[in-house]
Amino acid sequence: MDASLLRCLLLVTAALASVLLARRPVRKTFGAGPAFVLWLLPMLAIALPWLPALPSQWSALPAIHVLPDSLAAGTAGAVAATHAPWSRWLWLAGAVAMLSRLVVHYLRLRRQSRPWPAGLATSLRQELHDVDPRRLRLHPSGPAVLWAPRSLVLLPADFFERFDAAERRLVLRHELTHLRRGDALWSLVAELALALLWFHPLAWLARSRFRLDQELACDERVLRDTPRDAAGYAHTLLHSVGLSPLPVLIPWLAEPQLKERLTMIQRHRPGALRRRAGVAALAVLMAGGVFVAQAATNTQKASQDLTYNSKIMPRYPAAAIKAREQGTVLLSVLVHADGTVGTITYDPKHSTTTSADLIAAATDATRQWHFNPPLQDGKPIDGYARVPVEFSLTPLSGKNSTGEVEKPSSK
Repeated sequence: MDASLLRCLLLVTAALASVLLARRPVRKTFGAGPAFVLWLLPMLAIALPWLPALPSQWSALPAIHVLPDSLAAGTAGAVAATHAPWSRWLWLAGAVAMLSRLVVHYLRLRRQSRPWPAGLATSLRQELHDVDPRRLRLHPSGPAVLWAPRSLVLLPADFFERFDAAERRLVLRHELTHLRRGDALWSLVAELALALLWFHPLAWLARSRFRLDQELACDERVLRDTPRDAAGYAHTLLHSVGLSPLPVLIPWLAEPQLKERLTMIQRHRPGALRRRAGVAALAVLMAGGVFVAQAATNTQKASQDLTYNSKIMPRYPAAAIKAREQGTVLLSVLVHADGTVGTITYDPKHSTTTSADLIAAATDATRQWHFNPPLQDGKPIDGYARVPVEFSLTPLSGKNSTGEVEKPSSK
């Protein structure tokens, strides 16, 4: 594992551990809503390495000397491309398996769900308020919210038999609060993060805690709007024991959550001023944490210039040999942070030939190269390289063979 990936993993681990330790104290002090905001921290830690970085500087690379003999040699002088270590393939296999599992569950739920009967939707119109009745679906796993391009509320076929009128109102209010809070999207993001971190034990522990904090935040919001319904809300939860959640659902109740959800209902909930102060304080602390994490990587200065990883030797074009064309083709190459080649530009000012055949041969070979990207502040970044490719019809002797080009100033 390279240094940048290891650093990212350590940051994510620290973020997960911090949230798992702080969530209970924050919930008791500021409420369940601000405590749920804490889960932004691991998301930011995961996204940190992918924040855009500007190309840093030009790197001068040694000249590539191409002789007519390379026609026979082909690519014998090529440097073998480095392959991703087995650990990366293992991680990729696990991530693909996790994502496939999500897709299978999602497609199964969509296939098993049916439109909510129009007559029943009419009877729920008062509880639905401004929500489109077409977002209701019949499914035995309900009551639950299914994340989708347009989130759906799943209700069981026996919804009217299982819950009385007051309970139906509370259950629907809870599920619609999930929709308005955007919890379906956050659940999807959490499942995708778990797919990336499937090997991490803290990620699996965090998954159940994330779901609990999400439900507590939703419960708190519902009871804040209707505080007199606390007793009926608790009774409805007890009436719902036995539901089993699926990975792609936000269920009305998962049985392991029951104790903490009932405790939250009975506990005094913080006022609006304390909640807002908590959200503001957490936002400042998380922004500071991200800043400190970025600053920590800045202690490691650029330690590696841009170098070749895999290099295919250009072929001397037969037409150029026949026309006795030779000279140096200087290419300006954009190297992405993953080592792949981006834009390739011919530099006529510093080249000694204008042969279209030689320029095309140098460009075609360079496009297949792979580089070790430069590191800045410990992270791979985009960079520019000036690559001189010297085509000569005679073996070089008594000439400077380094072919290095002066580095321009940093950008």
